[in-house]
Amino acid sequence: MPPCVPSAIPQSSKKKRATPGAGLGWNKSPRTFALRRACCASLPASHGYSSYGFCLSAAFHFHTGAQGAEPEGCSFSRPFFEHLHSQVPVFSQLTAFVGSPDIHLDRNGERTRVSAPLVSGEFFQTMAVRAALGRLLQPSDDLANAPPVAVLDYGYWQTEFGGDRSVVGKTIDLDNIPVTVVGVAEPNFGQLVPGQGWDLWLPLDLFSRMNTHWSSSNDDETQWWLTIIGHLKPGVSLAQAQGAVSLFFRNEMLHGATPLSKEADDPRISLVPVQKGLTGNRWQYEEPFYLLMAAVSIILLIACSNVSGLMLARTASRQREIAVRLALGAGRARVIRQLLTESVLLAVGGAVIGVFFSYWSLAALRSSDWLGSIHDFAVKPDARILFFTVLVSALAGILPALAPALRGTRIDLTPALKENARTLPNTSQRGRRFNLGSALVVAQVMLSMLVLAGAGLLVRTLANLRNINPGFDTRNLLLVELDLKDNEYTPQQAQNLYRELQSRFSSLPGVTNVSYSSDALLSGSLWSGGTALEGRKEEVERNLLSVGPHFFATMRIPLLAGRGFAPNDFGSKHKVAIVNRAFTQRYLEGRSPLGLHLGASKDDPGAEIIGVAGDAKYDDLEKPVEPTEYFPLEKGRVNFELRTAATPEALIPAARSIIHELDSHLPPANFTTQTKQIDGSLFRERLLAHLSSFFGLLALGLACIGLYGLLSYEVTRRTREIGIRSAMGAQQRDVLRLVVGQGIALALAGAIAGLAGALGLTRYLQSLLYGVRPTDPATFVSVAFLLTLVSLAACYIPARRATKVDPMTALRYE
Repeated sequence: MPPCVPSAIPQSSKKKRATPGAGLGWNKSPRTFALRRACCASLPASHGYSSYGFCLSAAFHFHTGAQGAEPEGCSFSRPFFEHLHSQVPVFSQLTAFVGSPDIHLDRNGERTRVSAPLVSGEFFQTMAVRAALGRLLQPSDDLANAPPVAVLDYGYWQTEFGGDRSVVGKTIDLDNIPVTVVGVAEPNFGQLVPGQGWDLWLPLDLFSRMNTHWSSSNDDETQWWLTIIGHLKPGVSLAQAQGAVSLFFRNEMLHGATPLSKEADDPRISLVPVQKGLTGNRWQYEEPFYLLMAAVSIILLIACSNVSGLMLARTASRQREIAVRLALGAGRARVIRQLLTESVLLAVGGAVIGVFFSYWSLAALRSSDWLGSIHDFAVKPDARILFFTVLVSALAGILPALAPALRGTRIDLTPALKENARTLPNTSQRGRRFNLGSALVVAQVMLSMLVLAGAGLLVRTLANLRNINPGFDTRNLLLVELDLKDNEYTPQQAQNLYRELQSRFSSLPGVTNVSYSSDALLSGSLWSGGTALEGRKEEVERNLLSVGPHFFATMRIPLLAGRGFAPNDFGSKHKVAIVNRAFTQRYLEGRSPLGLHLGASKDDPGAEIIGVAGDAKYDDLEKPVEPTEYFPLEKGRVNFELRTAATPEALIPAARSIIHELDSHLPPANFTTQTKQIDGSLFRERLLAHLSSFFGLLALGLACIGLYGLLSYEVTRRTREIGIRSAMGAQQRDVLRLVVGQGIALALAGAIAGLAGALGLTRYLQSLLYGVRPTDPATFVSVAFLLTLVSLAACYIPARRATKVDPMTALRYE
């Protein structure tokens, strides 16, 4: 152990007691880095940056009937994947996969939901994954008549099957389909999408056998649902591959067998390195986490400024001690090393506390529902994060203390050895220390103003989103999600079950209305596509939602014209539909659509429009209401909506019991409320608002601690001056004004500098804001007022202590 460390420990412990906020800045890095890495981690692939995913973009919606056909995304049809595989020879391997549908495992008399992505036969070869047991999927497993097989995730194999090696060759029941386990993947491979762990993998073709209504998706060019990853051939550059794929993509979209786009749409495709991620999770969370890391960095800077100010004050108060050490022969370098060691010990102590706090807080988050949609992310600090934290802590202990240590050891020994040198530094040093300390406080206030301004804008955004009128009543609404597999229920059986469930749910105490729909509103799910509208030459694009009887009454969406769905509309050969007001305004200039037909062809009259409903948000609060078509739900996944007169959660046990009584073989239902579902859709906004507010208040607290520390030091240093002023007739209010005025001047200087910085920097928050400008005056004024108020409180305590200085005591050393 270096000789400076033992002697530094007592001084470091004193230093910790002297400043309550010195170690707070080190508490945030491990947790925030863990969250960032969990949400934005790279996809696993050992090929490095020669593996690329495919992402598309367009000026307008593609003319597809796909669920989730968006202007931007990473989903493609299976015919496109197969054509790409055979016609673009720049990839040595090409694979496609889709995230887990609703699949259930029947085992030991219990039915549980499993996460099972469906992958093409080349998937594991493309991703360079090896088998820990048995074999992996092969191209022959992804053929139409191939026996159903599965590969288990290593962690799932350990937890669900106890690591039993005899599991290979056994048959498991997935949605009443016997599937043979052929192998277990290696343990270091478990995620296709950052943050989403999987239980097992299935061949892509098996999906159509599990969900018969998806059987047409394999050959339908309008159903875009696959993510594609390719590995470049040796010698093929990214530019060459991009050119070949772009040419093929435009030709398919504009001139293929089924043209899906127009020149005006400007369809484009790009190759994205696998390490950058392919899904909306990364794009949705990466920018917010960079923002949070910026806030953490600012807090670290404020903490470093606090340490620097603390060291500045301590070297001044220990001037006589330092002079004695130097006079007795201690080298200046050794004294500097002593001072830096004290600071490093303080930083390491804060880092240790921060690491323990990070583990505790992350465990608390994972055990709660607050993480919402990223609950399955691998949120935990790993060795790299801990190493980075230790490194930052060491640097944060050395660098802020370096300047005060150098300044504190550059002293004149003769005056410093006087008895009163402890409280009266020489004039030249005093002025420089005061200026440096003041500059540090101004910098802290400025930085805290930046964080608070950003937090204020994000809080305003969350408030604005929560105040949006979605077009229906979100209060007292229980949502019950059921999944009826196509191979288990005929359309008539499904209709009978829906009616019976609707009847029994309606009989529950406190239930006022019950209906159902294919997707719950504001769940994030979207079904859209183009169709013919009677009287128009061009197809019309609209969102689609299948619903049950009394849907509009249950959701409290007004019917503006016509009628709602009657019981005989369900299962009838005469198809009917209801459109929303946005549909009539966009395609009919507000004219009545009643009696017109949608989707008519030579052999099919299509669906007659029988009503017009009010506008309601479908999948996203932030998006404007799009034209929407409602039609009767026949079968498949269903979401029941129960309107209640009291707390919806109280009905969950009774609703679960009703479902079990009607069909004990149904998959477990998912229960939530409309309010919780909306909160879940606002997870990113809640995350940003809550964490940025916490960081903003922490930054403000640290800045005020710095201001308090400086004024306390100044009061101690100027005790004799204050005593002289009091002896010469200065009143307490004069002393109070002197100290508070000095502190407020520093706070105002920092606030003005921070305001100028915020005006320039908050524009980078534009993409994260809703209903508020980046330079919103009300937010900035409110933040400045809060900062001034807290600064006043920080100034008052030292100022109050200054008013109690006894002139005789202060002059005793004169």
